[in-house]
Amino acid sequence: MVKGKRKLTKWHKLAIKMSALLVFALCAVMLACISVKAGELAKAEAPGDGTQKAWTPEEARVASMGLIAAAICTGVGSLGAGIAVAYVGAAALGTMSERPEMAGRALIFVGLAEGIAIYGLIIAIIILRLPILHAV
Repeated sequence: MVKGKRKLTKWHKLAIKMSALLVFALCAVMLACISVKAGELAKAEAPGDGTQKAWTPEEARVASMGLIAAAICTGVGSLGAGIAVAYVGAAALGTMSERPEMAGRALIFVGLAEGIAIYGLIIAIIILRLPILHAV
């Protein structure tokens, strides 16, 4: 017998709204901190040994956007992997409960879903290896 979907209660809706608000607040704090860091880098003088030049405001903005891009890649990749593993893992457990011989194949699909987070992390590492971000 198939049951209908459960409707969200008002507490579930409130929890979702509060979680979204928290995520947006954390993003705003992150952007503010990176903007302050970019301003400090733009105002900083070259080191005393003369090997590096001072940052221009444009270079500081590019560096701060690179840090934001790396953070977004890691965060979105991890979030996507979590959602994918939730769906694939539930389906895999359902399949294994009915047909235990499918366990190996089901675990392969769960591993592929977890690979999404690794892709996001690799892109973030590539972004952080850019020459302009080496001095940050």
